[in-house]
Formats: sequence, C-alpha cells, structure tokens
Amino acid sequence: MRHLALLTVCALALSGCSLFQKEEGRTGVTGPGDAPPATEFAPAVSTTTLGARAVSAETLDKTSAEEKAAALAAPAKGGERELGRVVVALGAPAEQGLWLSSALVKEKAQGRIATAAGKSLAVELRPGTGGALLSLSAFQALGLSLTDLPQVTVYGP
Repeated sequence: MRHLALLTVCALALSGCSLFQKEEGRTGVTGPGDAPPATEFAPAVSTTTLGARAVSAETLDKTSAEEKAAALAAPAKGGERELGRVVVALGAPAEQGLWLSSALVKEKAQGRIATAAGKSLAVELRPGTGGALLSLSAFQALGLSLTDLPQVTVYGP
C-alpha cells in the first residue's frame, strides 16, 4: 500500500515538471498567453441554411399508403409470442419498408409490434445490436412523432 502511495506521489510530481521550461534565459510557468501569435487566418467559408437542402420525411418514405394500411390491418398470427418490450428510435431513413431492428430478434422474420396506445403493425423483424430501431415508414404508419422514443411490444415466431 505504501509503495502505491509513493508511486502516485512521484508520478504527480514528475508530471508537473513540464510546466516549467527554460525559454530564452527565463524560467517560469508557461501558459496559453506565452504562445506565439497566429500568423495565418482560416479561409472564408460559405454556408447555406439547412432549409435549402433539407428533405421532408414524406419525400424519403417510399412505402405506399396501401402497404401501410395493410400492415395496420394485419391480424395477429396464430403461434406468435411476445418477445419483449423495447424503446425504439428512428432507424436509417434510406432503408425502405416496414421493419424493426432489435437485439430481441435472432434472425429475420415476419412479426408485429404494438404501441402503448394499442396500435398494431405488421413488420419485418431484423436482428440488431444496441438500441432498437424502427423504420421511418413504421413511425409514420403508427402516427408517431419522428422525435419520440416510444415503447413498443414486439411479437414474433
């Protein structure tokens, strides 16, 4: 224990030595004020407002209203079981379709999710790691805000 304390004290004492430098015949503590002045300037950068390049969620969502309606109307399949509950975040908007990626799922399969409000949606279940992700189309079909982190119950084979 004494060796550990001695080692710690020595390490702290030596790390402070770099603060004292001999510079042009003077010794003292160096700091940010001792740095030479900048002689170069960054080039001018032109920027645009985000609105000029932003794309709406409706533009990115290629799933048709008929596909969403069919998935919402799909009845629960016989033999499905509850896999668990997860909090979902918006998945990659470029990945089209109605899907859920979650660590609850071990292989791709057809399944269903249900919100706390009672809405149910047939989705493709995909294996994932970390937090659960839900497709843009699924968020919109369930009427969820894209900035929400809703909890859903996952049902699968």
